[in-house]
Amino acid sequence: MIGSALKPLASEGSYFQLYDYSSISNSGDKEFAKYLTIEIGVAVIPVSAFYSSGRDEKVVRFCFAKKEKTLAAAGALLRRNIT
Repeated sequence: MIGSALKPLASEGSYFQLYDYSSISNSGDKEFAKYLTIEIGVAVIPVSAFYSSGRDEKVVRFCFAKKEKTLAAAGALLRRNIT
């Protein structure tokens, strides 16, 4: 998200975008996803959920298949709380 400390990872086009949060927190991705969802109000998917090994690279997945109003609100919450 522009204006937040989340670092976007390259994407070839999708309704999803991966973000590295390693400069923000040492928490595992499941814990960080819970934090964003419960404390900040923006739901994300921990990428470790897609690996049978459970490997955790401090990356979360955002879905952008949302209304523009919803995306703007999420962006504002992230910029205000994740700097």
